[in-house]
Amino acid sequence: MRKFILALMALSLVVLAACGSSDEEGSSDGSENAEEKGTITFAVTPWTSTVPPTKVARIIIEDMGYEVEETQADVSSTFVGLSRGDLDVFMDSWMPAHENQFAEYEDSIENVATSYADADSGLVIPTYVEGIETVSDLKGREDEFGNKIYGIEEGASATEMMRELIEEADLDLELVTSSEGGMIAQAQREINQDNPVIFYGWRPHTMFNKLDIEVIEDDYGYFTPSDVHVLANNELEDKAPEVYEFLQNWSIPLEDVEEMIVKIEDGQDELEVAQEWIDENQDKVDEMLGN
Repeated sequence: MRKFILALMALSLVVLAACGSSDEEGSSDGSENAEEKGTITFAVTPWTSTVPPTKVARIIIEDMGYEVEETQADVSSTFVGLSRGDLDVFMDSWMPAHENQFAEYEDSIENVATSYADADSGLVIPTYVEGIETVSDLKGREDEFGNKIYGIEEGASATEMMRELIEEADLDLELVTSSEGGMIAQAQREINQDNPVIFYGWRPHTMFNKLDIEVIEDDYGYFTPSDVHVLANNELEDKAPEVYEFLQNWSIPLEDVEEMIVKIEDGQDELEVAQEWIDENQDKVDEMLGN
């Protein structure tokens, strides 16, 4: 009996050793490779324009063997996180709107690439509102709009710029801040009733596909066409040189971003939309990868 028990214990040890060997071999595939390469963390602001570039870059970087995480953050938190190294990359920085934040942290944040240029933004009104082509034209007609401008969240550069614009133009208008979705929903309600309404708009965004609206000229110079940039913590080049090189070569057409936003808002999965773009633009992806 004693010999039988010893033999059974020896057999158990062999089986356990075999299982341990099998687990180690399984973990030495992509997961170990990703562990060795590390994790790239993206900041994701609550704007529809942030999602498509982030998802496209995520898929490409994961294909390099890195793990990728996304952290939801407002603009202020994004810049703080990038400066501390808690966040590695932000794909949707609007210049000149974010110039002040960038200047504050420029010792620790790098402007890596221009994603796309000449993106319009500013105060938006329905095209059926006549006689208003510039911000100055709003003076004396504020009551037609219920003395309100609808904007996005607190902390966004555009929110502070609108406050400054209202003050400098001496407009009797209250800025009502909300989420992007809340702002669009309010504007949609007013437009459905053919009411005059002022809100903040920018491209790329499906609001210009779905609503009959126009950006009015900012004759005070706060809102001008923007260039959208990729920002990174300045240690990314050392941390992940191939990711850094890829992001240096990054660019994507504004129209493509807008088209992807439409697909996502129509219910298509975000990563599926991003993968479709990659499949249809493999030459451009290869170019960004330096292939």
